[in-house]
Amino acid sequence: MTFATDKRTAVGLLVPLLTGALVAVALGVYGRLHTPTGYAVGPAGFSGALAMKSWLTTGVFLLAIVQVVSALSMWGKLGVSIPAWVHRWSGRLAFLLSVPVAFHCLYALGLQYDAPRVLVHSLLGCFFYGVFVAKMLALPRRGLPGWSLPVLGGTAFAALVGLWLTSSFWFFTAVGVTF
Repeated sequence: MTFATDKRTAVGLLVPLLTGALVAVALGVYGRLHTPTGYAVGPAGFSGALAMKSWLTTGVFLLAIVQVVSALSMWGKLGVSIPAWVHRWSGRLAFLLSVPVAFHCLYALGLQYDAPRVLVHSLLGCFFYGVFVAKMLALPRRGLPGWSLPVLGGTAFAALVGLWLTSSFWFFTAVGVTF
């Protein structure tokens, strides 16, 4: 590999990373500057907004586990072959389930910092969507280092685990398992 190839590879990864960072910062700034409405967004079928967000986030978390397992299979690390469409569709469904949760968090609550758990949750939410954008932008790029997609995917998964622990797990242990 030549210096020119290394430079192209670095620049190719830099664009998705910078865009993801901009998304994360923009979400955080919006969450801080926007006056929260305090109104729940669509908890249809649930007892309230927290229950809705907890269950949808749990669905996202479970689908993220499918993402990790199917990615390991695609990279040949499991010894079994899981079809690539499982990875693509579990990711799409996870993203769709996350949108009402993120929308409610930003629109109704904003970025909060009054309690450590809430601050960590708010920052992880912004970070998760930034990493998600970076991964989606890196996906179609050719010539990136082989470690870039696994690192971006693993970072998104780690952020999602943190989000689940600071939201759904907290809700289920503090409030109880309710719908």
